[in-house]
Amino acid sequence: MLNGLFPRNRFVWILLLVMLAPGCNKQPNSAPNTEAAADKPVAKATDSIQWPANIEPAHVDMQLKQISPRIYCVDGPPGTPTDNEGFMSNAGIVLTSEGVVLFDALGTPSLGYMLYHLIRQVTDKPIVKVIVSHYHADHIYGLQIFKEMGAEIIAPEGAREYLASDELAGRLEERRESLFPWVNEHTYVVKPDRYISEDTTLTVGDVKLNLIVLGSTHSQGDLMMRVTSDNVLFSGDLIFDGRIPFVMGSSPEFWLQRLKELDISRINTIVPGHGAVSNNPQQALRFTRGYLEYLHRTMGDAVENLASFEEAYAQADWSQYESLPAFVANRGNAYFIYLRLEERSMQ
Repeated sequence: MLNGLFPRNRFVWILLLVMLAPGCNKQPNSAPNTEAAADKPVAKATDSIQWPANIEPAHVDMQLKQISPRIYCVDGPPGTPTDNEGFMSNAGIVLTSEGVVLFDALGTPSLGYMLYHLIRQVTDKPIVKVIVSHYHADHIYGLQIFKEMGAEIIAPEGAREYLASDELAGRLEERRESLFPWVNEHTYVVKPDRYISEDTTLTVGDVKLNLIVLGSTHSQGDLMMRVTSDNVLFSGDLIFDGRIPFVMGSSPEFWLQRLKELDISRINTIVPGHGAVSNNPQQALRFTRGYLEYLHRTMGDAVENLASFEEAYAQADWSQYESLPAFVANRGNAYFIYLRLEERSMQ
């Protein structure tokens, strides 16, 4: 519904301006107890990986970090989607008595296989499910590794829109150039085995997973996953802590609404799609919500007063954000909001 506020194709060029995202870089508290997780990674990618013939070896520093006795994550450092061989997003690992559940699968098949190598250092159980937060390239190109191993792929309903769009083929072609050889002719987009259109509880072995469907917020369709026994929330790209979110191409009004509605009172730890793992969920929520509110307030005042974007952007006080990672995305974010509010004012 909110996507209709402004024609999607008018933003294609904006989306190409800024493509930044960070990785997680600190250890959260263990859950469900409050003991701190170990500072040292529990596993590191090594040169001993036996790479399949059709997977280009990756050379990034990927480390498996423990959040709780059953939950781990890997982190991608700050950068653009094509920096660091494409490793700039996060993925989560949940160990159950039935097998491994992943949350997102990273941005290339090579990274996906490196993630598999790390998982094998902590368990020999099969990867049974991959929960996809949303269908953006930096989270899905590793899916083929786990699909070919027999994992069930579960994604939000809105992924159908992306899979039926011209953007799918265009993005894959672009990444085959910008991320070659790690994205190449052997790379393909995996379609979900199952779409989730409403909040769903999955029981996998001895673990309950709450899948929280967000609708069109950061992308055409987003979801989060709560591991109830550990009070850990995998937020996907809905929540960022201490870095500038990527807003362009989103449905920011609905995104902000969902943040206002989100109850994290029983959450100990948030693992975002990008950015630092947070053991202060309220702070992480306040930061993302506050940023979106500030964009809407400053750009909304400009539209109401018939000020130009250049004037509005120059007069806004960005001091609380300008030192944060990915601030280069801020101007594009502000312009995106300005155009949406301007269009709505004309209706």
